[in-house]
Amino acid sequence: MDRLSLFDSNFHLLKKTLDLRSANQRVIAANIANADTPGYAPARFEFEQELQQAIHGKGLTPATHPGHIPIGASDLDSVTGTITKTQDTTGIGDQNGVSVDQEMLNLSKNELIYETAAQLLKKKLSLLSYVVQGGQ
Repeated sequence: MDRLSLFDSNFHLLKKTLDLRSANQRVIAANIANADTPGYAPARFEFEQELQQAIHGKGLTPATHPGHIPIGASDLDSVTGTITKTQDTTGIGDQNGVSVDQEMLNLSKNELIYETAAQLLKKKLSLLSYVVQGGQ
C-alpha cells in the first residue's frame, strides 16, 4: 500500500497526475526534437479519458459475468496511458507530420496542468506539516 494514500486519496491522484504529465512531457519533447527528421510520425500520449474513468470508478466491465477482467481503468494504479503515432498522409515534403506550433501548445498546456498539480500537492503537504507540528 502506498504510504501517501493513508492520508488522503487526493495525494495518490496528484502523484499519478504528475507521473502521467511527466510521461506526456517526454513524448512532446521527442516530437519537437524530431521536427526536422524526414518521415517522423508524431506521437501522442493519451491518458485523460482513462484517468477520468478511474477517478469516477467507471472502468467498463462486461455484463456477462461480474468476475470478468474489467475493460479500462478501474483504479488509479492501472492508468498507464497509450502512445499512438500518426503518419503524415499529405504526401507533401519530407512526410514529417510534426507541427511545431501545435507541439508548443501541447507543451504549454501540459506544463500548466503539471505545475498546478505540483502546487496542489505542495499545499497539501504544507497543511499536513502544519498539523504534525501542532498548529505552530
